Amino acid sequence: MLHKTKGIALKLTNYSESSVVIQIYTESFGLQSYLVNGAKKPRAKIRANIFQPLHLLDLIVYHKDNGNLNRIAEATQSPPLLHLPYDIVKSSIAIFLNEVLYKSLKQQQHDGFLFNFIFQSIRYLDETNHNLANFHLVFLIKLSMFLGFLPQLRKTVLPYFDLREGTFTSMLPAHSNVLQQPHTDIFHQLIGATYETAAAIKINKDDRAVLLDKVLDFYNIHVSNFGEINSIYILEEVFRA
Repeated sequence: MLHKTKGIALKLTNYSESSVVIQIYTESFGLQSYLVNGAKKPRAKIRANIFQPLHLLDLIVYHKDNGNLNRIAEATQSPPLLHLPYDIVKSSIAIFLNEVLYKSLKQQQHDGFLFNFIFQSIRYLDETNHNLANFHLVFLIKLSMFLGFLPQLRKTVLPYFDLREGTFTSMLPAHSNVLQQPHTDIFHQLIGATYETAAAIKINKDDRAVLLDKVLDFYNIHVSNFGEINSIYILEEVFRA
């Protein structure tokens, strides 16, 4: 049966000389894998290049609940990304977010709220003129809410944040999975920030790197088989200044 759904492209894998398998996070069915025959041919009906990481899609798909590989009848970029593929900062952030999403959404089922959050975040990243140095940190923190381990915001900032428990505390935990001042205070600001207000939060490159490492540790603790994020080095290079 054919179904219409929106989707977010995550990972393309070569399947044969001319075909690909694309993993797409869909609005209607969650994470799905689709076989697209002939996608690498010059005159393909559905071309492989529309499935670049985080591209937003309108899809008509065949769907079987018990199938590992489904098929796509029609696919178009909607809306097309106008700046993200050509801006080095935005495209670097997109590569990082794509890797995080691919490793975080592997067990996710249909979730319209999560899909809308990711979809609108990508649109913001593509369209905004704001400073993006803190965008990825706020995205990770907001995403953690949908994955079930968002840190609780407190009126008073306590000196430590226990990554294992996901809570702020006045006592230093007896393990190394912890944020300490001044990073606790910055982390607290980011939890309460929007993408727009995060642009005004002043964080130097060293503190930003520490925060990113700790937030990724936070994901490793709470997301099964999350593993290492290789594209973190691209972000470090982009935000080195």
